[in-house]
Amino acid sequence: MNIEGKVWKFGDNIDTDVIIPARFLNVSDKGELVKNCFTDLRPDFSKGVSQGDIIVGGNNFGCGSSREHAPLAIKESGIAAIVAKSFARIFYRNAFNIGLPILECREAVDPVKENDQIYLDLSTGEIVNRGSGERFSAKPIPDFMMQIIQAGGLVEYVRTQSINSSKSEVS
Repeated sequence: MNIEGKVWKFGDNIDTDVIIPARFLNVSDKGELVKNCFTDLRPDFSKGVSQGDIIVGGNNFGCGSSREHAPLAIKESGIAAIVAKSFARIFYRNAFNIGLPILECREAVDPVKENDQIYLDLSTGEIVNRGSGERFSAKPIPDFMMQIIQAGGLVEYVRTQSINSSKSEVS
């Protein structure tokens, strides 16, 4: 699975309250989540983000509370993937659970700038800055987690597995 997109650059310790402020957690409408994604930190984000864009962040991206709203708001905004130096553990798991691919790569973050075009190969972990030509290596996403991403998240993956299991029992 390959992704190429424009970079939105963030720093260290981007917490879930910054990603989607607590005052919007009672919202279930995906459009409202998108509209309020990063609203206090980057008010221009929801109007400027495009399908396929990529977030590049520093250390401890997604720290704070365990709310699944944070990676969901990011994914629904059109972000195709996140590359960061490190992720908060629960954010990491929540991102995969909703089908949002993330890569950890300390070396790639500092050289990449806002609006750069980068290319990601999720199966190999290759990251390429299209402007500078610099190449970086992240740990590839394991096959079983790629299956979850390709299914659109853990719920869809389990649903698909259940359907496939039922079909083979009938055969």
